[in-house]
Amino acid sequence: MRLSGKVALVTGSTQGIGRAVAERLAQAGADVVVSGSRPSERAEETAARVRAHGRRAAIVTGDIGDVETNRRLIDESVEAMGRLDILVNNAGLEIDSPFLDLDEADYDKVMQTNLKGVFFTTQAFVRHLRDEGRGGRVINMSSVHEDLPFPGFTSYCMSKGGMRMLTRNLAVELAPLGITVNSVAPGAIKTPINSALDEDPEKLRHLLGNIPLNRLGRPEDVAGVVEFLASDDADYMTGASLPVDGGLLWQYEE
Repeated sequence: MRLSGKVALVTGSTQGIGRAVAERLAQAGADVVVSGSRPSERAEETAARVRAHGRRAAIVTGDIGDVETNRRLIDESVEAMGRLDILVNNAGLEIDSPFLDLDEADYDKVMQTNLKGVFFTTQAFVRHLRDEGRGGRVINMSSVHEDLPFPGFTSYCMSKGGMRMLTRNLAVELAPLGITVNSVAPGAIKTPINSALDEDPEKLRHLLGNIPLNRLGRPEDVAGVVEFLASDDADYMTGASLPVDGGLLWQYEE
């Protein structure tokens, strides 16, 4: 198993893509720290799935948009597992609001979760690796909307565009420490966040018409790419953003 002996922290791993990533990394041999905003049965379920693959699991919780929480999540993960090798910044938030109606509180909520939280969680993780004298992997969960406009979700698109530049900049800055930094950019994935599509056949039909592969992605489609980036097979990759979108990025019409 290509991740044997590794320990990963996956933020936002109580459902959807994050849960699929946690399970896929466990299948590949990694021990996994599950992270959510609060203690929940969903977090326990993800941890149980990790353990079902014979791997260790721990759970840490807290608001990813709070800097002290970011540092605590890393400290608690290391305390529980003894080390960390892989950070998957998966936790994210989107708020549907026209540009002219978005208020400051909702804007800040998106930025604190999607960008500030990623920045400071990564900073705490890298400090751990530096102190241990080891390299590691940072994998950021971006979106096709780092490139693709999405009317009504301007703050979300801004945050993902910022994440793309964070990925590129850290790839250069952290390379001397033996740390690679890459992003995965999912398109339309069948997760709870997109559950409204099940109730709107016309909207789903229009969306599928924009996807050359003519289907929604599965969380497992994304998880497989994360596993690759976490492995030695991606040792010479850094600063990349890999779309997992069925071709949506190249054939999109609003």
